[in-house]
Amino acid sequence: MARLVEDVAAALLARGWMLATAESCTGGLIAAACTDLAGSSNWFERGFVSYSNAAKTELLDVDAALIARHGAVSEPVARAMAQGALQHSKAQCALAVTGIAGPGGGSADKPVGTVWFAWATPGGVRSEMQRFDGDRAQVRSATVQHSLAVLLSLAQAAPVG
Repeated sequence: MARLVEDVAAALLARGWMLATAESCTGGLIAAACTDLAGSSNWFERGFVSYSNAAKTELLDVDAALIARHGAVSEPVARAMAQGALQHSKAQCALAVTGIAGPGGGSADKPVGTVWFAWATPGGVRSEMQRFDGDRAQVRSATVQHSLAVLLSLAQAAPVG
């Protein structure tokens, strides 16, 4: 994980980007992984832990009707979380995660391990869903890893400077 964070840091610094995170199921683990690296204040701007639906609405301006219509674990909510993190920060890129880490809370449509991701960069917003196997800790760890790996690829694909 440390090497991935170092690579993310280098890619963001090369582009002059600051990062904001909007986390639900990971409860701040992505922000913690980023800030474990000394000097992270040069590229990590802030993190939002919006675990409850009310927090998503209050902190990130996610429309409560959107949550009611699609559920907190959905593509529209993940995208709104990422966009809200950008709007409520001085960052140029944001990542958002919302999912079901378990052991309970899953359903036939959204089983335990379902996670929606969104990344907002100057190039637009990308979103995707992943399903991870394992217990709560494994789902959360895989979510942190995947969110940063995709952020790295998006940053590396963007122009430097």
